[in-house]
Amino acid sequence: MPAMNKNSERSHIGNVFNKLLKQIGNPVDFELPDWFNKWKPMPYTFIKRNIYLTKKIKRRLEDDGIFCSCSPSQGSSSVCGRDCHCGMLLSSCSSVCKCGSSCLNKPFQHRPVKKMKLVQTEKCGSGIVADEDIKQGEFVIEYVGEVIDDKTCEERLWNMKHRGETNFYLCEINRDMVIDATYKGNKSRYINHSCCPNTEMQKWIIDGETRIGIFATRDVKKGEHLTYDYQFVQFGADQDCHCGARGCRRKLGVRPTKPKMSSVAALKLVACQVYQNGGLHIGNSQPFHNQRGTRSCNCIGEVIRISRPTNQRSFGIIKRFDRYSKKHSIMFEDGGIEFLDMSKEEWELVTL
Repeated sequence: MPAMNKNSERSHIGNVFNKLLKQIGNPVDFELPDWFNKWKPMPYTFIKRNIYLTKKIKRRLEDDGIFCSCSPSQGSSSVCGRDCHCGMLLSSCSSVCKCGSSCLNKPFQHRPVKKMKLVQTEKCGSGIVADEDIKQGEFVIEYVGEVIDDKTCEERLWNMKHRGETNFYLCEINRDMVIDATYKGNKSRYINHSCCPNTEMQKWIIDGETRIGIFATRDVKKGEHLTYDYQFVQFGADQDCHCGARGCRRKLGVRPTKPKMSSVAALKLVACQVYQNGGLHIGNSQPFHNQRGTRSCNCIGEVIRISRPTNQRSFGIIKRFDRYSKKHSIMFEDGGIEFLDMSKEEWELVTL
């Protein structure tokens, strides 16, 4: 059979298309309905751990001085519960700890991820609902993605803006280090914002590496939407918030307002917390109530001076209060962290 001439083949195909166009008539613009576009999740590659596209910085745990000596309590074989010093300092236990194989404060990759499912919301696109009950304080999932530097982050943001994209999956973890879950990540990328969330992001040190865990801030029922506060950094036009919370701030990027507190009031807050341990060395021992009559228990960020010998560090910032052990995490001027029972220390608030 003789070979077909390529020119005649193109001509034949062209004639077929011309016939079709005549039968169709004038072209009609076709557009998919909005609900279809909104529901279609942005494609991404599932990963379990962060992928570093920038230099990976690991800290030696022995330099941080973070370790525990937990031992099993009576009637329980597991160790490193809520009173574990490593966990209180947002660090997983490591080889320098003495807790052994029964440790509960494991690295994120060895913790069970809570059951959850992807759903479509009315106003916020895709979202995540809990597929099991979650207790307050429990680990939900790790936020993972590609770890990039600030320069790459800026380039990606501009490219996304030029494409008209409004969904961003960026989370800053350290200076010049950002997790971008746009192209690679897990279900955590679909957790929506709320001005009154039921989970929070926590920055942990896992085997010397800074990672982001999402933890429940209250009990969450099966079928409830998982949310956290994005603390959104604006890039481009304002975005409306549709979380529906009672205290909704209406716009993403509007930070929650915190009333300014006098040094005396802050001192009373610290006193209120350490009073639960049965003693104070300075300050008012009466529980502090604000003007609305509600009991306050937050003095994070206040600067204190602890009475110590001159050759020892004494100035620090209150970073965290653990209500189970009734101890405060104090970061000192040299960057070191100590977990202290303030009722056993001589201290005073520093007015800056």
